Amino acid sequence: MTVKITIDCMGGDHGPAVTVPAAVSFVRSHPDAHLMLVGLEQPIRAQLKKCKASDEPRLSVVAASEVVAMDDPVEVALRKKKDSSMRVALNLVKEGEAQTCISAGNTGALMAVSRYVLKTLAGIERPAIAFAMPSQKGYTTVLDLGANVDCEPGHLLQFAEMGHALVSAIEGRERPTIGLLNIGEEVIKGNETIKRAGELLRASTLNFYGNVEGNDIYKGTTDVVVCDGFVGNVALKTSEGLAKMLADMIKEEFSRNFASKLMALVALPVLKRFKKRVDPAQYNGAALLGLRGLVIKSHGSAEAFGFEWAIKRGYDAVKNGVLERLVRAMEENAPAAREADSNVSASAADRSVEQSASSPASQPDSQPDSQPNSQPNPPGESGTALHSKA
Repeated sequence: MTVKITIDCMGGDHGPAVTVPAAVSFVRSHPDAHLMLVGLEQPIRAQLKKCKASDEPRLSVVAASEVVAMDDPVEVALRKKKDSSMRVALNLVKEGEAQTCISAGNTGALMAVSRYVLKTLAGIERPAIAFAMPSQKGYTTVLDLGANVDCEPGHLLQFAEMGHALVSAIEGRERPTIGLLNIGEEVIKGNETIKRAGELLRASTLNFYGNVEGNDIYKGTTDVVVCDGFVGNVALKTSEGLAKMLADMIKEEFSRNFASKLMALVALPVLKRFKKRVDPAQYNGAALLGLRGLVIKSHGSAEAFGFEWAIKRGYDAVKNGVLERLVRAMEENAPAAREADSNVSASAADRSVEQSASSPASQPDSQPDSQPNSQPNPPGESGTALHSKA
């Protein structure tokens, strides 16, 4: 089977100077892949000529007249740049011309345009960004990493279902373990959203391990860690900053004087193995899960080596049937999830009634002068938070 992949060549900090060489290198090492390079035709063909790949039959150029800049607002990418390389590449997936799209472009724009073009799967309210972070046992898949800042318990359950499908497809694990990121392992810890999400996960058919803390990501305690996009993005950026700081500190210490440089020379094989093990480039490529098509988000600053890894993520996702497994997982877990959600909602409502009944404000003689409000609640003030747009 030929795996057809679209590349948003204009996305990222470097554009065709990185995306095209990465595509050339990938297609030369994967004879069953066909890559469609989408973007401004002249710079793409110039890079193909530079890579001596102008006549490569498994690389085709698809013209697009506009580019979504890294600082473009979502509204501009969605409503004004309808012939951008990002949108054209996604349209090819929608039309069945390709099986996955790879982009290093503006994350917010990519999520918005992907959601508009591809739509979400049945049972999924919000797509999520899933990323493999290195751990002592290999790597831990964490989601969401920034697509959804404010989440409700049901959304976290959906993220867990998507993470389950991704890991089971890529790693071949039938029942990957799921952890819920929290400030402690105890069930009583966390805010109300986390507590309710924990109840939903315990009532689901997923292999729920329980609450996990930030250090469990790197211990590899669970295969999947679920959190909202705000917490996940902070954890990711903190990890990247820590990794860079440690690398710079090690380099600084080994280059401090002649003796240190000599020790660095002796330790070079170990340092190379360590660098290869934790090199963020080989973990590049986050999956946008929950869409009716596969989309892989590369880091915007990735070099050619890192972007090639993002292409490989998409290629592996297609080969392992991630989208099909995700649809199947949602179908299998949806009935249990709905039942669990209704039970948890009922329990929460009962608790709310009990608390109201026991509070002084609920007593008839607590506020004798107050008048009951006979007006109905205006839209959005019924006591239940409205779903915010991702």
